[in-house]
Amino acid sequence: MASIVRVHAPAAHRALFITSVALPLTGWTVHAVSLHRKLTAARRDPLTGLHGRDGYTAHAQQIINRHGSGSLVVLVDLDHFKKINDGPGGHATGDRVLAATAQRLTAWAGPRGAVGRLGGDEFAATVRIPAARREARLAELTDLLGEPVDVDGGRLVDVAASIGAASPDILGTTDLCLLQRAADAAMYAGKHSGRAVLADRTHAAVPSINGRRAGRPGTSIVGAAA
Repeated sequence: MASIVRVHAPAAHRALFITSVALPLTGWTVHAVSLHRKLTAARRDPLTGLHGRDGYTAHAQQIINRHGSGSLVVLVDLDHFKKINDGPGGHATGDRVLAATAQRLTAWAGPRGAVGRLGGDEFAATVRIPAARREARLAELTDLLGEPVDVDGGRLVDVAASIGAASPDILGTTDLCLLQRAADAAMYAGKHSGRAVLADRTHAAVPSINGRRAGRPGTSIVGAAA
């Protein structure tokens, strides 16, 4: 019996050692997964569920790097949003409009697109769209974002959005910051026109402050929503 104990004791010790090491590692793995999920959730906009600026930027640049000239960067700004926010229903109505806009933009971009809320009533999307389909797809988005929003079980609010877009092949760059700057300038060139504007090199040359069109609300002081 004593010899049996001597033979198996080392194996038992090894098993105990492995278990003592594995349990903490398992605990840390669970903790790391939980932390990752919390951090991912924190990067999401709580109202719309969209990526915040950092999460969107990372995903958008991946799409551009992968698809190059077949990608399109789109910026969206809701028209007269301050009037909606200050109207009947107040901020609750504004929140419903923002949530509806996020849902529509997400549906338009599809499961492989990147969609984010940059702040306020500003949204962005980066998608893969062949050059031959750009105009048609941007027209679809204009119509989609212009549909009235049901904010209170049948009470409809008229909405409209200004849209600017930029593509790597036209501007000769895959830098997301530069593409967004051009799309931003194009968006404001077509503000309240009811049509999306695809940026050219003149839009890319518009002066900017921190990546935003100079003179636009928020570049120097907090401005009102347009």
